[in-house]
Amino acid sequence: MESRNFILDTEWNMIHYPNKPNGFGILIIGDEKHFVTDKGSFWTQNEGKLELLQKFKESGYTIFYSNLYRKNWGNEKAVRLSRRLYEHVIRSEILNGKIHLLAEGMGALIALKLMGEMGPGLIRTCVFINPILSLKDHLEMEKEHKFFYKKLLKEIANAFQIDLLQVENEIKIKKEGFEDTGNIPVRIIHIMSDARTFNQSNHIKGLLEKWKEKEPPVSICFLLPEKKQSIGSQIVHFMKKNEMTL
Repeated sequence: MESRNFILDTEWNMIHYPNKPNGFGILIIGDEKHFVTDKGSFWTQNEGKLELLQKFKESGYTIFYSNLYRKNWGNEKAVRLSRRLYEHVIRSEILNGKIHLLAEGMGALIALKLMGEMGPGLIRTCVFINPILSLKDHLEMEKEHKFFYKKLLKEIANAFQIDLLQVENEIKIKKEGFEDTGNIPVRIIHIMSDARTFNQSNHIKGLLEKWKEKEPPVSICFLLPEKKQSIGSQIVHFMKKNEMTL
C-alpha cells in the first residue's frame, strides 16, 4: 500500500508509506494552499511537492498530514487535531515516537505551538519553509497589499471565530513569538521568489542574531527559486544528522 486516506474529526488525513521504511515519520503542516480530500492532497497534485514527497519516501520516511480545516491560521482547533493525528499514527504504525516536523508558511504557527507542547521528547527536528513565525508581523507586512490584507482579515476572523472589526486588536494582544525552540534542532529554508518573500526574509534576518545563541542553534538557508531542487536533499540531510540518537 502506497498511501491511505482516513478521517479524524471531520477532516481528511493522508499517510504515505515508503518501500523501505527507516522507522522515522514526518508530520507535514501545510501552508494556506494545503488541502487533503478522500482521493488526494495538495502534495500529490503539485509537481514540486510531489518531488519532495518522492524524495522523502525514497529516503525511507513515513509521511503524514491533515486538511486541518484549511485556512486555520494557527488556531487551537488545528493544533489539537495535529496532536491527535500524531497520536493516531504513532499508535497505528511502527514508527519511532520522536518525529520530524515540516511546516510551510502559515503551518509554522501550528508547528511552534506543537514544539512548545510536545518538546524534544516527541519532536526530533523542525524544518520551516518560508515560515510565517508571527501572525502579528504577517498582518503588518500585508497592510501594503490592500486586497490580500482584506482577504487575510476575513480568514483570521473565520479561523478564530472573532468579529471582523476586532481582528487587528485581537491579534495585537495575542501572545506569540519565536522565542524558544525547546532544544529542538531547527532549520529554516527561505525561497526568495518575490517582493513579499524578500520582505519576510528581512524580518527573519532581524531575528538571526538571537537564534544563533540558542542551543541547538537555528540554521537558516536563503535560496533563489532556481535552486529549489536542492530542498529535498537538504531536508533529508538535516533530518538524518539528528537521527543518531534514537
